[in-house]
Amino acid sequence: MDAVILAAGEGTRLRPLTSTRPKPMLPVAGKPILEWDLEALSDSGFRKALLIVGYKKKEIVDYFGKRFKNLKIDYITQKEQLGTAHAVSVVENRVKDEFLVMNGDLIISTELIKGLVDRHKKNKSKTSLCLVRVKHPSEFGIVKLKGKQVTEIKEKPKKPKSDLANAGIYIFNREIFDAIRKIEKSTRLEYEITDAIKILIKKGRVHGFRVDGRWIDIGRPWDLLDANEIVIREMKLGKDKDTEIEEFAIVKEPVHIGKGTIIRSGSYIEGPCYIGEGCVIGPNCYIRPYSSIQNNVKIGNAVEIKNSIVMSGTNIGHLSYVGDSIIGEKCNFGAGTVVANLRVDNDEVRIEIKNKLTKSGRRKFGCLMGDNVKTGINVSIMPGRSIYPNAYVDAGSVVRNTIYSE
Repeated sequence: MDAVILAAGEGTRLRPLTSTRPKPMLPVAGKPILEWDLEALSDSGFRKALLIVGYKKKEIVDYFGKRFKNLKIDYITQKEQLGTAHAVSVVENRVKDEFLVMNGDLIISTELIKGLVDRHKKNKSKTSLCLVRVKHPSEFGIVKLKGKQVTEIKEKPKKPKSDLANAGIYIFNREIFDAIRKIEKSTRLEYEITDAIKILIKKGRVHGFRVDGRWIDIGRPWDLLDANEIVIREMKLGKDKDTEIEEFAIVKEPVHIGKGTIIRSGSYIEGPCYIGEGCVIGPNCYIRPYSSIQNNVKIGNAVEIKNSIVMSGTNIGHLSYVGDSIIGEKCNFGAGTVVANLRVDNDEVRIEIKNKLTKSGRRKFGCLMGDNVKTGINVSIMPGRSIYPNAYVDAGSVVRNTIYSE
């Protein structure tokens, strides 16, 4: 059985982070989302993965090449992003009778994939849906079962009667392609795979299985921080032998510290957290739990990083604070840049998504910063603000609204 991963979309709800990269290449605990998925598939016994790519596909192709661990990788370009059903249709001439399909914005475990495949085979199913229990059913496609038979999928019901959601992972046979040919565009002007599945449900051809294992859906910016915390908590963390920890630096395990990284005197690293290769941390800085610092990052004197993702090549200058934020690649913070993560009124932070302020459900959230952003000294960034790639923030500024690059 081959695996098909849908990784062609733009990820507009995650801008400005996805302004310069496809969503599956966003980092979680030191690896792109897509790498976690390919790792789970390889460890589950899959030997070939078809990646459906489109938006900024070069990022994916250059990173993974033609092979990852035990997986041979083929790329298929979805020239127009016309929905999930359209994305599945482009593999019609490239797959055999049975194949697994999954969305590329999930982080899943080997246990979950093996569980779905085993249940599918044991029950001699035609089409199988992976099902998971969710806290907020009105945000997902909710599935109704009769035994193992799927009788209904209802997208984002206002009054859900179940918490059993479609996980976005399927095992299909070739009859899915006939079903896709029969559907029309949805109100979003896309061909939805759930509409094709509904045709098969009417024929009694679809089984649903709730399986155990990691399943994280990353659709909005705060999901990225949640995923980072979950994965870091579950990881086996440890220091590379080629690291330098100076006298009077304190590292409270568990912490991952990559090759060539220097932890300077007076720094306090509190795990669990992830620090990549070639970084310089300190002196006298504080890295707090669930922070994920990518490769070649410099964290200067008296800097505090709290529960944030800092991407590769970024320099956070001395006397700065970054809390509950996602910072892009090759950014440069002027001294004294402070990212606020808590509103004065203590209300939940709102974040601009598709030009609309959206409640995050989080009491603490800092900023979303695209690649190559520069701030002058003593810049203050208010909670939930976005700064787009290549922007410059003048010294002494207070960022109260979204900043777009020219």
